[in-house]
Amino acid sequence: MSGGVYGGDEVGALVFDIGSFSTRAGYAGEDCPKADFPTSLGVLAQEEGGAELGADKEKSSGRTFYIDTNALHVARPGVELVSPLKNGMIEDWESFQAILDHTYCKHVKSEPSLHPVLMSEAPWNTRAKREKLTELVFEHYNIPAFFLCKTAVLTAFANGRATGLVLDSGATHTTAIPVHDGYVLQQGIVKSPLAGDFITMQCRELFQEMNIDIIPPYMIAGKEPVREGAPPNWTKKDKLPPVTKSWHTYMCNEVIQDFQASVLQVSDSPYDEQVAAQMPTVHFEMPSGYTTDYGAERLRIPEGLFDPSNVKGLSGNTMLGVGHVITTSIGMCDIDIRPGLYSSVIVTGGNTLLQGFTERLNRELSQKAPPSMRLKLIASNSSMERRFSPWIGGSILASLGTFQQMWISKQEYEEWGKESVERKCP
Repeated sequence: MSGGVYGGDEVGALVFDIGSFSTRAGYAGEDCPKADFPTSLGVLAQEEGGAELGADKEKSSGRTFYIDTNALHVARPGVELVSPLKNGMIEDWESFQAILDHTYCKHVKSEPSLHPVLMSEAPWNTRAKREKLTELVFEHYNIPAFFLCKTAVLTAFANGRATGLVLDSGATHTTAIPVHDGYVLQQGIVKSPLAGDFITMQCRELFQEMNIDIIPPYMIAGKEPVREGAPPNWTKKDKLPPVTKSWHTYMCNEVIQDFQASVLQVSDSPYDEQVAAQMPTVHFEMPSGYTTDYGAERLRIPEGLFDPSNVKGLSGNTMLGVGHVITTSIGMCDIDIRPGLYSSVIVTGGNTLLQGFTERLNRELSQKAPPSMRLKLIASNSSMERRFSPWIGGSILASLGTFQQMWISKQEYEEWGKESVERKCP
């Protein structure tokens, strides 16, 4: 271990990719993360001291955290739902630490001091937050080596590219990020708030119009089969604890997200009432037993991602559809590298898994791109790769022999302090 450089390929590094919707973590060199759980966590503010700590609770400064799918899904009185991230950057450091503690304790089952850590970050992360994170991992977790890498660069690596335009559409926003030779071109980043949460909101409005109540599974004790379109016949659980609004909303959103994944489809060409009316309908059953068929609306809702002009409530808006986000971003880059960006547009993020998303995007880009440009859309067919691509890129990168001199070692941190992250991580 001379000179603070790790030798060989057997480093056993850990890769963390913490997104607005879910957290992925696991060992570098493996093909999928060991842990994949919601980033949102339940928080109970503790007034009195004597609370027992169960399996998935982390306790600090009078707040109890409930982390991971199982712990979140238990209805408890007074548990609020919070997310440690805001706009892709860490905002609530205490709950962020609770997520790290939980991952080490329940998923990795190993001491933090034994493994170097590669962590993904938003391309627009601020210097102050990067330094604070570096300080946290070295001082609090005592890890041997650390590296921070932009999500877009990791996604490009996962797809075997060092240059390309990464279109990432997740829960909170859709972004186009140009990557050139493994570096993010900051001036070309274009963000739009039209993403997964926006679609969830549109679905919620649709259900209100159709007078469909969203009943999350936690409230249901039993249900009777009913004929289609008839009011649902279900019984409510007795003795439900008084849950908070934020927790109830989260449970309702899970039902809507299930609906999004099974029913919605992006139409091949711009939305047209007549064409949509002839599309086959899709049958969906709510947890309460209410069933109905969805026709034109299943094409109308996702249309907002591509053409925000016809979404009501967004009148006169300046938001960009997905196709525009990409062309605007490429237009902000140097003219010499534009062909390289058009020829590898990499599609990633859970929201891009909507049926027909990539086909529509390909069609829009071929109309918008200059005729001389060679256009190529790279979108993995497996939903896992599309959701986890920054993690997979990190897993590839941290296990490369040539990467091992890139780490900020503990020794360097002690010598240079938290500024070392600006020197070593682009």
